[in-house]
Amino acid sequence: MTVPRLTAVDFRRPAEDGRTRPLVVLGPSLGTAAQPLWQRTADLLADDLDLIAWDLPGHGTSAPQAEPFTIAELAAGVLELLDRVAADGAGPVGYAGVSVGGATGLQLLLDAPERFRAAAIICSGAKIGDPVAWRERAETVRASGTPVMVTGSAQRWFGPGFLAREAPTATALLSSLQHADRFSYARVCEALAGFDARDRLAEITVPVLALAGAADEVAPMGLAREIAEHVQDGRAVELPGVAHLAPAEDPGATAALLRAHFLAGANVPGATDSTRGDDDE
Repeated sequence: MTVPRLTAVDFRRPAEDGRTRPLVVLGPSLGTAAQPLWQRTADLLADDLDLIAWDLPGHGTSAPQAEPFTIAELAAGVLELLDRVAADGAGPVGYAGVSVGGATGLQLLLDAPERFRAAAIICSGAKIGDPVAWRERAETVRASGTPVMVTGSAQRWFGPGFLAREAPTATALLSSLQHADRFSYARVCEALAGFDARDRLAEITVPVLALAGAADEVAPMGLAREIAEHVQDGRAVELPGVAHLAPAEDPGATAALLRAHFLAGANVPGATDSTRGDDDE
């Protein structure tokens, strides 16, 4: 078993009043570093939640990973990181992950449900894409490096007008892709090729919020709805104008939904809600 050692990105702020805030672990998307992906949303949530993100192998601050690994082994790496950063006796925590970070979240809910009290699966699915295409991408990147993915990722990651409207954020995200380790990136592709949790969704008892971007062609609303309809306690929400990186593209809506979910708050206005069994979307 190959369990990657993952590095944490700490978004926590000292609590001025000394109160304890719920801990939420944040997961990344393939090709992104956690800091540019999550910073804007984390800034909006920092007064209410303690947030710690993790970087994929060879991405951001995490060391490269030469050996192959599965999504289950990646999830085991998240649990090891949680053991290192969480206070003793912290109890169950929240989890929010994007794309492969969301797939890892589903695996965590299957493998260690007692460690989590709620989860948000963002721009993701119980099976993402085609295994053959993932393996082909792995070979392409292994041979030519991650810069060959920049143009295509810019088209897939961002909703209409985002590149022009939020150039600094887009540039930071695409830079994290360009500088990711090619071999680690390929290993994540291979892990996604082997991931399919569709037949096990009904085993998930932890409350799940599944978020999808209306412009996301990688993980469209149907994948979020599939999760929400098959887990035991699920809800799906579609974000207008968003493609594949919701925390960076629409931090306001993403933060509001996560705050409500992890603090068990009221429904958040301004997003299209598709709950269990609702096929109106």
